[in-house]
Amino acid sequence: MSEDQWCEVDYRLLREQARALLSGQTHQVANAANLSALIFQEIPGLNWAGFYFLEGDTLMLGPFQGKPACVSIPVGGGVCGTAAALGKNQRVENVHDFDGHIACDVDSMSELVIPLFKEGRVFGVLDLDSPVPSRFSARDEEGVAALARVFEASVA
Repeated sequence: MSEDQWCEVDYRLLREQARALLSGQTHQVANAANLSALIFQEIPGLNWAGFYFLEGDTLMLGPFQGKPACVSIPVGGGVCGTAAALGKNQRVENVHDFDGHIACDVDSMSELVIPLFKEGRVFGVLDLDSPVPSRFSARDEEGVAALARVFEASVA
């Protein structure tokens, strides 16, 4: 699928919806649950959307929408662990080409992971998977990163 087929997402509006949804609530799990549901509902072409939170040197599964997922991921392992280790977004067109990819769902073909920061340190990741190769564009990365910033501000 081409990037143009997914351009109907209005990330500005989605960011405002996320702000309103998370407004007045600072509970990390509650806000992660609501934001993962909003993302899964509003961004087409996903088979998983959710959070992993850092506990020591392991990312532990948080609230999500989609099929059952890997419970723990070592920092540095897979796409999520790489995002956490480097503190950098990971946009992967084909997860099978990503060295060390952890296949939680064999249907996933592409992935977008945004690290989450509190006081300058990574405390988790926001992870989106798609069964469509090359599903995520630079525009999606920018829009989802903005949603991650809304989440960070809500739990600061």
